[in-house]
Amino acid sequence: MTADPEKYTADTHQHIREAPEPFDAGQLDLADRHSLRRVAGLSTELQDVSEVEYRALRLERVVLLGVWTEGTLAIAEHSLRELALLAQTAGSQVLDGLIQRRSRPDASTYVGAGKAAELADLVVATGADTVICDGELTPSQLRKLEGVVGVKVIDRTALILDIFAQHARSKEGKAQVELAQMQYMLPRLRGWGESLSRQAGGRVAGGGGIGARGPGETKIETDRRRIRVRIARLRREITEMSVGREVQRSQRRRREVPSVAIAGYTNAGKSSLLNRLTGAHVLVDDSLFATLDPAVRRAKLPSGTVFTLTDTVGFVRHLPHQLVDAFRSTLEEVAEADLILHVVDGSDADPRSQIAAVREVLAEIGARDVPELVVFNKADMADPIELKGLQLAERQSVLVSARTGDGTADLLAEIERLLPRRNAQVSVVLPYARGDLLARAHQEGEVLQVEHTGAGTALTARVPPGLAAELDQFAAAAGPA
Repeated sequence: MTADPEKYTADTHQHIREAPEPFDAGQLDLADRHSLRRVAGLSTELQDVSEVEYRALRLERVVLLGVWTEGTLAIAEHSLRELALLAQTAGSQVLDGLIQRRSRPDASTYVGAGKAAELADLVVATGADTVICDGELTPSQLRKLEGVVGVKVIDRTALILDIFAQHARSKEGKAQVELAQMQYMLPRLRGWGESLSRQAGGRVAGGGGIGARGPGETKIETDRRRIRVRIARLRREITEMSVGREVQRSQRRRREVPSVAIAGYTNAGKSSLLNRLTGAHVLVDDSLFATLDPAVRRAKLPSGTVFTLTDTVGFVRHLPHQLVDAFRSTLEEVAEADLILHVVDGSDADPRSQIAAVREVLAEIGARDVPELVVFNKADMADPIELKGLQLAERQSVLVSARTGDGTADLLAEIERLLPRRNAQVSVVLPYARGDLLARAHQEGEVLQVEHTGAGTALTARVPPGLAAELDQFAAAAGPA
């Protein structure tokens, strides 16, 4: 079937705060990101389809292609709409889309021969220069489908990797994306046989004699070797860069600061929720995969308990395994948290599949056993009946709107209920010379009462066990509580 082009026009929800925010580095990143759009008029039609993997990925005018193997037609169309949003996030203009009903993708050209011929006609009719397939294709499927349609063919994985490459800002983020791209590219390199040999046989082989003659190392073998070397180097660099984050986590654990990680589907409003709860100004953009680098901010519960809130990269259906592997050091923030805020776009057409996709990734990174609170965001834009059904399905959940602030008080109350209670109540009289301990009590715990006396500062507070042990030496001077 040929899909209506209007179905694949970007129509995502505007979910930015109405109040103006201070101009900061995040807004500079947002301006840069919006300026990084593809230059129109650069043709990517293939003169030789075998050269496709050696050129930079350029997406301009694209046609989408999907294979519907299970579920309903509505689910298949929703998946193709999501692919359209991904393509538009990468800077492309989506012209049309095709879906074919099959029990499984064709082993040769992903879709059947008839549908491939129809796709080729559609490419010519629309003037498209790229076909994007809603799935991960094998190298042979890519090559054969390119031969039929005569333009560049990429799959969903390559598209997501391209978006990550555009949005990466930090040194670690860029290294993680490059590692994922190299892992994806390695099995998809193609060569032209012995004509591109880096060595020659016979006498030209440096006088190596018997056993030294032959085609030698071809260009594709050289490329594979270089990619493997680069992959090993990137893995070492990412491991070294992750040490700093581990040190910070160790310091927070030593100070007994509870940690909460925000996880969820891409564009569910995770960064907006972080800004709402902490007053931070991390980058917020109504696009997919706006956040790649984790942002850790300090927050306080109504009781005064301090905790950390971590914003993480968003997930998506069929998230490439290369990305999960490359971002594993970053995703450890989720696996080691005390509580996961699983943010769900309550206004999405299929929020239940979003929940399933996120939990699949959480299980893959070892976060299955971390306590989870489902946060249905964008409640102000969602159908109340649908929200009621979602809450019945997810008993431990709360409704919020990061844009308006509705429901944040209930969310903080639930966070306080679910976070582990580590603080102990102490009553001490601190000498005025130990103002450092009083400052730490304010910073790390919940101060219940402060009174300045002749003997010192009478303090009653709930503090982490480590600080409570340091305060115990002054407990006797306090007398009866």
